[in-house]
Amino acid sequence: MKIDKHYMKKNYSNSMKKLNIIFAAFLITLLAGCSSHAAVDTSKTKGYANSHALVGVASWYGDKFHGKLTASGETYNKNAYTAAHKTLPFGTIVRVTNTANNKSVDVKINDRGPYVKGRVIDLSHKAFSQIGDVKKGVATVKIEIIDDSNTFRYKH
Repeated sequence: MKIDKHYMKKNYSNSMKKLNIIFAAFLITLLAGCSSHAAVDTSKTKGYANSHALVGVASWYGDKFHGKLTASGETYNKNAYTAAHKTLPFGTIVRVTNTANNKSVDVKINDRGPYVKGRVIDLSHKAFSQIGDVKKGVATVKIEIIDDSNTFRYKH
């Protein structure tokens, strides 16, 4: 039996080319998957912040909603540092500063609201108590976006 060396060399070369193409495609896919976590595009939320006046009246909510599900799917805890905002993505960390006394608190957006006209954010009881008088119930605040790298639409 005679083996054609030219035929064997050509088949080997074609097989190696196919293998290299498959390996390159796999490597590109793998790197693309890894890079999606490394490079977070925060331009959307920061763009939102630049185009909206994040200043207004803050209020707090507590007992009535404690233990119930928030719009994000998390359980509301009046003793956690969380807040409700009408449009900021869930998971966004914001710094809320009382403009009257300059006290501030960092909270995570995990709910929607407030649903009272003229209010921009509803803080948990614990968070509001750090910057204002819970007996008054409201405070004028400014909101700054601190971290939007872990945002999500819905928890479930």
